[in-house]
Amino acid sequence: MGDVASLLGRILNAVFLAFIVSTVVVTSPLQAAPFAAIVMDGRTGEVLYEKNADARLHPASLTKMMTLYIVFQEIEAGRLSLDTKVTVTKYAASQPPSRLGLKPGQTIAVRYLIRAAAIKSANDAAAALGDHIGGDHETFAKRMTRTARQLGMANTTFKNANGLTAEGHLSTARDMNTLGRHLFYDFPQYYHIFSRRTADAGIAQVANTNTRFLDSYEGADGIKTGYTGPAGFNLTASAHRGNKHIIATVFGGTSSANRNAKMAELMDIGFGKAKNNVAEKPPKAAPLDEALMASVETGIDEIDAQGGAGKIVRVSGEVKTSPRPKARPGIPAVPDEIAIAMAEGIDGALAEATAEPAPAGTLDFQAEAMAVAAPAPAADTELALAAADLPEAVVEPVAEALAPKPEETVALAAADTGVVTDAPGSFEAQAAALSSGAPPAETQLAALPPAEEAAAVAEIDPTLAAMKPKARPEGMTVQLATLDPAAEPAAPAVEEVVVAEAAPEPELVVTDPGTQIAAADPETLLTDVTGVETVAAPATAAPAPVELAAVVPATRRSAPIFDAVETAEPAANADEEVVVVMSTSGGRHYGVNVGEYSSRYEAEKALLKTALAESATLNEGLRKTAQSGGKWRASFMGLTAEQAELACRRLSARAVPCETVGG
Repeated sequence: MGDVASLLGRILNAVFLAFIVSTVVVTSPLQAAPFAAIVMDGRTGEVLYEKNADARLHPASLTKMMTLYIVFQEIEAGRLSLDTKVTVTKYAASQPPSRLGLKPGQTIAVRYLIRAAAIKSANDAAAALGDHIGGDHETFAKRMTRTARQLGMANTTFKNANGLTAEGHLSTARDMNTLGRHLFYDFPQYYHIFSRRTADAGIAQVANTNTRFLDSYEGADGIKTGYTGPAGFNLTASAHRGNKHIIATVFGGTSSANRNAKMAELMDIGFGKAKNNVAEKPPKAAPLDEALMASVETGIDEIDAQGGAGKIVRVSGEVKTSPRPKARPGIPAVPDEIAIAMAEGIDGALAEATAEPAPAGTLDFQAEAMAVAAPAPAADTELALAAADLPEAVVEPVAEALAPKPEETVALAAADTGVVTDAPGSFEAQAAALSSGAPPAETQLAALPPAEEAAAVAEIDPTLAAMKPKARPEGMTVQLATLDPAAEPAAPAVEEVVVAEAAPEPELVVTDPGTQIAAADPETLLTDVTGVETVAAPATAAPAPVELAAVVPATRRSAPIFDAVETAEPAANADEEVVVVMSTSGGRHYGVNVGEYSSRYEAEKALLKTALAESATLNEGLRKTAQSGGKWRASFMGLTAEQAELACRRLSARAVPCETVGG
């Protein structure tokens, strides 16, 4: 019985001792990992403090800075977008905490994976990004190492995208500080995600693992925390005060509080040593050349691998010119006056081409006939006379009279050459007679008594004097105004011409020796008329109607048939045409302004922070920065009125300055 009690006591003591040991192990800090630190002037890259900065240690989740750097490269190269859907692999879904909670085969947008990896430090989100870009985690890790070499991180080798402890997965405080500086300068449009306290990661709301340091240290704006047992508590941090910018890295902290306190000390050292107003020296970004990546050896040498130091990496294909196409040449705009004149000219030409001919018997019809008709040759005139079925005694003298006289030929030639002649019967002779006050020859003949008139006609042409005109046909009358020699010289007035049905039998009327009149049917009459002689009664006699059957000119006459037609100016359209330019933005004329800043960098920073904080309403907006009065104005444009008002209400609730613009 005593032995049993003794055995039981020993068992209880052993259990109690094991409990005490486990409690001490859990509550006391683990064996401290090697400590390393570095402080750098973010503007120039100058090292202000360092300790074990080149010791190759476990970087833990600081690795995710390189994963995100490559993601940003892919977005800038156009091979990826924030809305690209990523299918979660089994490998990514199997990663240990910290996790977003992804499932195999699940699809999720890149923007949510970025937020989860940068803010929550989710291992499954980082692995999903690496698998999507590289195809698998090993290929992506090789690209991470290549990119590290391009950035000057000579002592870094990656084995995965999230920083979990793996053989050969090592880096240094100096290399991680260099990577943090590249994130700040190479991707300022994405950098500010590292300072967000919370974010929507699609399937969950995530909180920043670096919130305590961001809230406790003045000017802190990132960047990334990390922790594993072998690595300890790591942190790469950035802070701005005035015109100074400090970036520092700590490896091997014993706790998050110890790490934050040590970082605050390092930052103070940096701000104390950094100079004011130094010129910025941004680092050179890693190239995006596909040829460069293809020419690198498929097997990446490890730093401590045998023969690794002698390996040569072949670099080729440096981009000399921009691969983007040239802009289209600008098309010069046609002035409005020229465009309107061209349109009117085209409309006029179309109207003239498609207009119907004027009705027969009208003045417009005669004008068109005169514009296109040429003087008929003698052969055509003889045919016309033959067709008129006139007596032979009449046809022969008329045909002889139709032949051009020498003086008429001279007059026409003079008219063509611009020489003024005074041939009898010409328009110039008539104009000269009117200007001198003397009535024309026709009027003088008409004013003579019948006997004297017949004698005058016989003296001019005995043949015509022997001819007697037939009776005038009914229904065809031309009323001419009596010319008053005393009146002011003016163009002969032509009264209204009334054309009735043609008489069944054509007749011949002779009014002037220089004018030959042949009979023809009414249609031929209207189309062949090219001149009308004016006959006036004596000044004391009352005007009497003169009946005219048909008139055929012997030669081309200079006197016009009728006065020139004056074209009235088109009446101005009372309704002024108004050109309305319709918007192509679908009613998105509004925007929101989130403040004015002293630099474009600060304005872009505010836009990115606002876009990430209010992605629900500003996701479709276009970020714009504009300088005015020495300040940079940060705005989101291309929103509807409802989106702009809702965004401002939500931002105002978060104490973010906001005002709607546009409308």
